[in-house]
Amino acid sequence: MAAITSTLNPFLSNNFAPIKEEITAEDLKIIGELPPDLSGMFVRNGPNPQFNPIGEYHWFDGDGMLHGVRINNGKASYRNRYVRTKKFQLENQEGKAVYPGLLEPSQPDNPGGTDVNTANTALVYHANRFYALWEGGGGAPYHIKLPELDTISTQTFNSKLESPFTAHPKVDAVTGEMMFFGYSIIQPPFLQYGIVSATGELVRTIPIDLPVGVMMHDFAITENYSIFFDLPMTFRPERVEKHQYPLMFELETPSRFGIIPRHGDSKEVRWFETPACFVWHTLNAYEEEDEIVLLACRMNSTNVFVTNESDRLPDGDTPYLHRWRFNLKTGGVKEEKLDDVASEFPRVNEKLLGRKARYGYSARMEVAESTPAFDALIKYDLDTGKSKTYEFGKGRYGGEAVFAPRLNANKEDDGWLLTYVYDENTQTSELVVVNAQDMSGETVARVIIPQRVPYGFHAAWVTEGQLS
Repeated sequence: MAAITSTLNPFLSNNFAPIKEEITAEDLKIIGELPPDLSGMFVRNGPNPQFNPIGEYHWFDGDGMLHGVRINNGKASYRNRYVRTKKFQLENQEGKAVYPGLLEPSQPDNPGGTDVNTANTALVYHANRFYALWEGGGGAPYHIKLPELDTISTQTFNSKLESPFTAHPKVDAVTGEMMFFGYSIIQPPFLQYGIVSATGELVRTIPIDLPVGVMMHDFAITENYSIFFDLPMTFRPERVEKHQYPLMFELETPSRFGIIPRHGDSKEVRWFETPACFVWHTLNAYEEEDEIVLLACRMNSTNVFVTNESDRLPDGDTPYLHRWRFNLKTGGVKEEKLDDVASEFPRVNEKLLGRKARYGYSARMEVAESTPAFDALIKYDLDTGKSKTYEFGKGRYGGEAVFAPRLNANKEDDGWLLTYVYDENTQTSELVVVNAQDMSGETVARVIIPQRVPYGFHAAWVTEGQLS
């Protein structure tokens, strides 16, 4: 496998740079002590290009690579594996990159075809299956074997999946249903909403009309509703004639939030309008009397695909936790900033997804950095408005933390937060385990990883019961 040689692109340098080897390592070194009742597997997805990219590289372009730590009886093992997508296999056979990235002109006549699903974004466990998921274009999920992290096949739900399937489906822990969506930026229907039963059957796909194609990374669910974001990150082909990227943020266009009954249809969507904003990730949503309450990390704008400094929007790409209240009775909207500290990758105890939760967790963001940098974890008490912070330490940076509940826990926050941390001082990576009930206390355990784990995107905790 050829090495990645570019050092000019920040997303191919330092700890964003890809690694080459797939390894398996047992009996990892542990600083501290892993709790005896913490048993399962932590897996994180992220971009890791096999070969030097064609043209300009964007962080979203890299091939999906899974990094997993299995924890059992106080011991830990590690393995990393590429997701064997169609794109990965073709380029692996060719020994070079075949497909251009997001910042390059598309090639509909590419001899490799049009399937550029990298499965590099997120993960979900549902109906006894584990999936690697993709943002761009919403390709089919890839079924992954646990704990081996081997790729089995794409999941098309008995050939019923005919719409895109993006990276952030939501699993209702009470009903077992999985809600998902897919979007197209080029042709209607620009949005499609799907429901998978608790047994893994795709039961409905509902087209939803939008005025124009938009980038829609995440959505939210409550007990009875789903919430979609029609935000002004729009795709307009005419921009190409002006030598602009066709997908851009429109600062003067309002944001719209669409609320649909979980098992409703497109005619039942209610739209609520707010000033322009962008949301990458939601923390949670729930119902409270006549209101739908949404919690998410909001930014005023985004420059995610801007390559020319003169086109950059001011005050963009800095996310803060916000709360929205959409009143289904009056049609009113209330938007409230909950913190002045920038953070992203919000997560909640998954058992309470779609229901009111007291606690939320996110990764604190260093705003001054040209690339994303997360130096701490924040625990929010959403009832009191207070927060507590766990800091990684000087020169140490992490990412999304997943909540792993203690077996038979009787409190919402009885469990641990797990995330990978890279130490720039020693150029080493580790899995950090933090007591979610004692954020300011000592680190519970540090599992030393025998190779560098590049910064990535989303993670999942799979319990021992789910593994078996």
